[in-house]
Order: sequence, then structure tokens, then C-alpha cells
Amino acid sequence: MTNSLQPNGHNTTPQQASPPQRGKQRDAFFDNAKYLAIVLVAMGHSWEPLKGDSRILEGVYTVVYTFHMPAFIIISGYFSRSFDMRPDRLRRLVTGVLVPYVIFETAYSLFKRYGDHDPGMDVSLLDPWYLTWFLIALFIWRLTTPLWKNLRWPLPVALGIAMFGTVSPDIGNDLDLQRVLQFLPYFVLGLCMKPEHFQKVRTRTMRIVAVPVFAAALVFGWWAVPRMNTAWFYHRDAAQELAAPWWTGPVMVLALFGCSLLLTACFFAWVPRRKMWFTALGAGTLYGYLLHGFVIKAGDFYGWFDHAWMRKPLGEIALTLAAAAVVTLLCTPPVQRVFRFAMEPEMKWAFKRDAAELAREREKQERRREMANV
Repeated sequence: MTNSLQPNGHNTTPQQASPPQRGKQRDAFFDNAKYLAIVLVAMGHSWEPLKGDSRILEGVYTVVYTFHMPAFIIISGYFSRSFDMRPDRLRRLVTGVLVPYVIFETAYSLFKRYGDHDPGMDVSLLDPWYLTWFLIALFIWRLTTPLWKNLRWPLPVALGIAMFGTVSPDIGNDLDLQRVLQFLPYFVLGLCMKPEHFQKVRTRTMRIVAVPVFAAALVFGWWAVPRMNTAWFYHRDAAQELAAPWWTGPVMVLALFGCSLLLTACFFAWVPRRKMWFTALGAGTLYGYLLHGFVIKAGDFYGWFDHAWMRKPLGEIALTLAAAAVVTLLCTPPVQRVFRFAMEPEMKWAFKRDAAELAREREKQERRREMANV
């Protein structure tokens, strides 16, 4: 989901780092996966005002929420493997993740305050609202990447931390730390993955297996609607806050981790490997992610979802297609150019130039002079 969330230039979002290396071709699979995942995110958000009136819709919503953010976060972790504390990478982390967080957390808070006529809505960078939690989570995960790369058993440790989070309601809402901790295993898993792991799910056999798996998941989602609290899938509360016994927190972490990985693998199996009409949009998923929320919330604030026809099957289908179209538009290059000042500010004025960068520039200038003299 992003502009520069990946160290090698792939944008992961719901994925930020350095610009693409010259001569290095992007893998269409990852851009396709990011685009399709952001479409599912937008669809899921559009269903939230309506799902209480439709058991089928809420069942589908539950299934989608099981894997769409885990898929994004795994890709984010995968493309964070080369992150270290090199000055240029730290700068890109600040300008590509932290600065957009500050800008959009402020913008969303003000939008709710005045658009929803909520004078009690304050701008607080310590309490992410709506979509911005992902940016602050990614900032924290990315900063801790060198530590995870040095641990002997990083994934079990990350799972243990997530399980601890679910039994600790005192963690509170600061920086949405519950989500940071509970989604952490997916990021760490991405750090541990290699290209061959993705190749294993991109097979004809896996695509065939994915069909009955998703069918079973949809049936289970429909069955679980009246029996399970959907809030478990948001990973933002401890077990006690969901009125559940404390021990269900660690159990749900492991259960949801297993279910999420299964459905994510099935999702990846069906992601096209070749260039598609939407492949290029994968580079703008952060734009689609952060901007579509204003459209969804405007619908909440101004009663767009209150029309009776929207709560019928054809209305739900129309809304789903509209959400997909809107987020697709928001990922396009013209939108990226307009909002690049907020998503990818250069901010050269704020940083000192390190010696390595100056040396690289001198080498380029020397090569240019040599070429000019040939």
C-alpha cells in the first residue's frame, strides 16, 4: 500500500523505502497483489455501514478482514528485509511514513471534527484515528527491523508479544499499540520470507485448492456472524475489552494467525503473475489507502449510506463496485502527482547530507566528466 514503503522501490501499503534501482525490473505479482488488496480494503470499509442488515454481507466482510491487511503487512515486511539504519533509509522512513502520518492524522481528525460536527474530536498524534494506525505501526515495525533480523527465532517471539498484548488491556490506545503488537507477527513473517516462498503459492495446484478453501471460509463466515464478535478481526482490543476470558486472547491470536495465513496464501495464489491493466496502480496504493477514507467517512457524515435501496442486494453490489472504482481512481498517476507533497515530500531542507551520499554524487559527476571527454 504505498508510495515508497519498500526498500527496493516496490510500494507496499497498506511499504516504503528507497527509489527503484536503475535496471531492476519490478515484479508485477507484488504490484498486482497490492492493488487487489487495496480494492478489498476499500470494499470492506464501504460495507461497514450496511453489514449489520445483511448476514451474508457481514459473513463476506469477516472473510475479507481475515486476510486483506495481513497480506499487505506480509508484503511490507518482505520488502523491509534490506532496511537498516543507513541515513538515507531513515530519511525515507521519516518522509514516506512518519510525515504522511502527521499530515493525515491531522486531516482526518479535522475532517471528523467539522464534517461530523464533533467539537470533541481533538487532533492527537498519539491516538491514531481510522486508517492512520497503519502508518504509525509501519514506522515502529520498520525501526525494529534490524532487531528482528538478528533474533534466532523472530516469528515465535513476535507471536508471543502479540499474545501478551491480547491479555494486557492496560496498554491503552496510545499509538494504537494493540494493533502494532497484534499485527506484528505478519510483518515479521514477511521479513523471514524469501522469493521461493511466494513461488510455492503461485502454482496451478494452489489456485485449484484456493477455490474450496474460500468457499468453506465464506460458509464459516456466514455461520460465525451471530456467534462471534467481529472486533477480533480488527486486532485493536485486548480479550478483556471484548468481554471475553483473558485466555481467549492468546488462543485467538494463534487461531486468527493460522486462518489469515491460509486465506492469504489462497489470495496470493489467485493474484496474476503477468502485467495487467491495473499493475501500474500497485505503485500508488498508499494514495488509494489514505484518500479513500475521506470518501467513506463523508458517506457516513452526510448520510449517503442511509438510502433504503443500498440495503438491498443490488444496492450492496453497486456500492461495492463504486468503492472499487473510487480507490482505483485514487491510485492513478494524476492523483499521485497532486498529493505527492503529502505522501512523498523530499524535505531536503530538514536533513544533513551524509558523507556516503556526497561521495556517490562526486562519483557520478566524475563519470559524467569522463564520458564528456571521450
